[in-house]
Amino acid sequence: MIFEKINTVQTSEELLDKAFRRATRAMSGKTISGRKTAIEANESMMLTAGNILTDNLKNIVRRFPTFENLPPFYYELADVMVGVDDMRKSLSRLDWASAKIHEVTRDHVGKIRKAREPMSVRKQCFGRLSSIMRSIDKDLLFLNESRNKLRKLPSVNDEPTIVVAGYPNIGKSSFVTKVTGATPEIAPYPFTTKGVSIGHFFVDNDRYQVMDTPGLLDRPMSERNEIELQAITALKNLDAVVLFIIDATETCGYEIEDQKRMLEEVRSGFNLPVLVAANKADLPQFRDLDFVDMKMSTATGEGIEEVTSTLIEMVKKAIAEKEVVEENEIMDDY
Repeated sequence: MIFEKINTVQTSEELLDKAFRRATRAMSGKTISGRKTAIEANESMMLTAGNILTDNLKNIVRRFPTFENLPPFYYELADVMVGVDDMRKSLSRLDWASAKIHEVTRDHVGKIRKAREPMSVRKQCFGRLSSIMRSIDKDLLFLNESRNKLRKLPSVNDEPTIVVAGYPNIGKSSFVTKVTGATPEIAPYPFTTKGVSIGHFFVDNDRYQVMDTPGLLDRPMSERNEIELQAITALKNLDAVVLFIIDATETCGYEIEDQKRMLEEVRSGFNLPVLVAANKADLPQFRDLDFVDMKMSTATGEGIEEVTSTLIEMVKKAIAEKEVVEENEIMDDY
């Protein structure tokens, strides 16, 4: 996953401790027999400490992704969870600190060669380095907190996707299991307690992913706060179609009218094709509904293949239309 390569971001104190310990080791192997060797030893300490700090800061910045190149799905989730602009600012401050530490170190190397007491110049240098590092301590802490949150994002592939929606207990997880032929992988997802359920299946060597998002697309949009809505709308950036499942028996505990209202909210909230399928067709309480496109039973398997085939055709069409729009936009730029 995109954020997995981000290592733990150490605090300023941890980085300073690492740099100064390495600097002490660099000096320990040197024999000081006069002014020249004292200058060389203290210069080695400063250069070692400075290089350790600049290298570590550069590595932190490098391991964070270039946000402009992130897939829109992950960009939106990262923005919801931690704030992309805030991360950019903190990474920029680390860049500044790395350059400043390099500058201060080189400046003190020049001073030490003219100094009577090399050790005092080295101590001044270490004091400046410490001050610079402590000035970015909040940024380091923020980036480590961001890293810990971002690493928990689900591994959602950039491939044709079926997003399953509808109230609880209507057969969404059963549908994912039936279609994929295996127990779906459960991965964390922002602002849910259960995590997103992801399964995969192949048709003619093309892989499709099926997603159920318990805690997000299973209650009315009107009940959600702004951040939850952003986490939901991030899904619109996928090459996806929505399967909205209706429990036409109402045995899930939700009336048809309530389910229909949520369907309309999903339709208005997503710029994605929506297929409406009535589940539990095997039960005697099943009702034919005029706003439903297809019917099925996740218990018996009735209609599952037909619903899946329809969804595949819908997502293929959606991807083709998207590609045409993108090609036209490229042509318009010329």
